[in-house]
Amino acid sequence: MACIDEIEKEVLLSGASFAECRAYVEKKYPEIYYVDPGYKIFDRHIIGVPPIAIGLENDFVVFPFTKPCYGTFLLKIECHEEAQRVRLLGKKKRK
Repeated sequence: MACIDEIEKEVLLSGASFAECRAYVEKKYPEIYYVDPGYKIFDRHIIGVPPIAIGLENDFVVFPFTKPCYGTFLLKIECHEEAQRVRLLGKKKRK
């Protein structure tokens, strides 16, 4: 997998806290899964304060990504395979 910078994506939030990212995902996305720090997404480990919320909308995956020296971003990337992987491995939010 290419560097996250090389993947076509939409930046929803930049310079955000983990709590802000989690709140955004929980408010905006119909399908929410939780993962622990260290979970691999797009072949990269994600870090954060648990629970780390990942939002899914069809094949779009929305997740926080921290780049050292740049901060935390909430990214939206379309990828059917990664969305299916999150559905299999993440812990789904109960309503």
